[in-house]
Amino acid sequence: MSNTQVLFKSEPKGLPTPDNFDIVTVPMPGIEDGQFLLKNYFLSLDPYQRMLMGGGWTYAPRFLAPGDLMIGRVLGEVIETKNADFPVGTHVVGRLGWQTHVVSDGTDLDFIITPKQDVPLSAYLGACGSTGTTAWIGLKITGRAKAGETVLVSAAAGSVGGTVGQLAKAMDCKAIGIAGGPDKCKTVVEDFGFDACVDYKAPDLEAQIRAASPDGVDVYFDNVGGAVLDAAMANMNKFGRIPVCGVLSAYNEEGASYGVKNMHLFFDKSLTMEGFVLNVHKARWPEARAEIEDLIVANRLISRETVAQGIENAPSAFIGMLEGKNVGKQLVKLV
Repeated sequence: MSNTQVLFKSEPKGLPTPDNFDIVTVPMPGIEDGQFLLKNYFLSLDPYQRMLMGGGWTYAPRFLAPGDLMIGRVLGEVIETKNADFPVGTHVVGRLGWQTHVVSDGTDLDFIITPKQDVPLSAYLGACGSTGTTAWIGLKITGRAKAGETVLVSAAAGSVGGTVGQLAKAMDCKAIGIAGGPDKCKTVVEDFGFDACVDYKAPDLEAQIRAASPDGVDVYFDNVGGAVLDAAMANMNKFGRIPVCGVLSAYNEEGASYGVKNMHLFFDKSLTMEGFVLNVHKARWPEARAEIEDLIVANRLISRETVAQGIENAPSAFIGMLEGKNVGKQLVKLV
């Protein structure tokens, strides 16, 4: 049996290109006692993976070197096993890399999927996986959102942003999205159920936000940073909270980043801004997943996906996601 993998080849200069990746086929090793073999069905593509490639805005330490397997979560099924805890047919999620098969002993997994009727299997890489858990933790724990408040979300047509808004509505908050272009804004309102969505590509974003949230913003869930963050801060209420999930506007930058220009507002409005890391809250993952599963079953939350076919198309799908071409979760169907 062979395994197809996507490797990191070279550091991008700005937006990655297909030349920054290598696609290789390698033989699969046999499993040993305590191990099992996974056939991977779906691969999750996420903006954080761009940071690991260097060549733009990064954090230290760098995780990828040329020849390394690209990092990412997969959803797979056990097809051969020598581990009684993982019988054949078990479905799991883990950050096991961009590849079609993998041998594991279970210690490197995120969770075992307990199938639930009316929840699609692929949702466990999206709303019921790290995407939804990120939205839940950022909104409820870091953002401390409360019923009746106004929640503003950037990248609202994306996987995390779209889930944040739907969770906010389930909490009886007002949800305002920020997205790029009228088509995405329409999706945010009509499909995800936000109260309104403003177009960051249209003129005067600050005024658009003000018109959509005349009573001000209590929680701004930030996925992008940059000028969008400045426009959001100008509309925050006193004691507003800003959970920082990502800085998408800076991931492909070379040289100096934008920076925040409205720093005085932290003092003027007594704002709180806090970044959060998913693994710090791992004990809350099952709680978040269970709540989101219930919302999906009750038709109160939808898990939209953009799906590319075949691992050979993972690099182009990844680049398209960074360009904002996806709606909802960007996945690659591997089989």
